[in-house]
Amino acid sequence: MDKFTSLTAVAAPMPRVNIDTDAIIPKQYLKTIKRTGLGKGLFSEWRYNDDGSDNPDFVLNQPAYKDAKIIVAGDNFGCGSSREHAPWALKDYGITCVISTQFGDIFYNNCFQNGILPVVVSADDLEKLMDDASRGANATLTVDLEAQEIRGPDGGVVRFEIDAFKKHCLLNGLDSVGLTLEKADAIEAFEGKHQEDRPWV
Repeated sequence: MDKFTSLTAVAAPMPRVNIDTDAIIPKQYLKTIKRTGLGKGLFSEWRYNDDGSDNPDFVLNQPAYKDAKIIVAGDNFGCGSSREHAPWALKDYGITCVISTQFGDIFYNNCFQNGILPVVVSADDLEKLMDDASRGANATLTVDLEAQEIRGPDGGVVRFEIDAFKKHCLLNGLDSVGLTLEKADAIEAFEGKHQEDRPWV
């Protein structure tokens, strides 16, 4: 998993509330178990017109936001079903940070397993960041995980809290497999002793 330390990038504003996982990646894209290739389906019902052409009104299709790596979203982002394809699609598209006042619990935890930083901020701070993100090409935010702060284009700073263990995992690029591999020496020693003590197993 990629490490997340600090990110400076364009932030796309998505002020609507309750953006659920079905909106993030609709059900027709769930046939695969690969983490790649899902970016094309991200927000597909909003991104594309019925004929398959880009919907020019959708924020990620607007020139200023085509390369956005941050989303500033309304309350309760990632609610709904538990599909892990939602963070997969965001990451495959290039989104590595989502800022909101609240997240769906399962989506929130899945983000940390896929190298995405979900940042919880207050309603007042979200309003400031949404205003920053609404500036088009000037909507650049810096999200510093080590310092636990978001810096806006005018120098404003928003602090955020995060669980220390989840922070450690993101800073070091550790998902569940990576955490297990950190214990490789201890696992190998246990297996060796187990075989020595119980050679018949």
